[in-house]
Amino acid sequence: MIPSQKPRATNCESCEFYDYDEYEDAYVCTMRLDEDEMYRFLQGRNASCPYYRYYDEYKSVHKQI
Repeated sequence: MIPSQKPRATNCESCEFYDYDEYEDAYVCTMRLDEDEMYRFLQGRNASCPYYRYYDEYKSVHKQI
């Protein structure tokens, strides 16, 4: 890893793309991965998720202030 790069976060529970699916009755990742990305994710070959974005439920409130 290049020293200037920050490690990516891996905590799904705080990710913007981690959402409840009523049909599956479970929380799932809503990010659309292609076949290769999904394979690497399921095999655990990714040390961290490249699509992680922290979910800030107060983001819109901050804009109003």
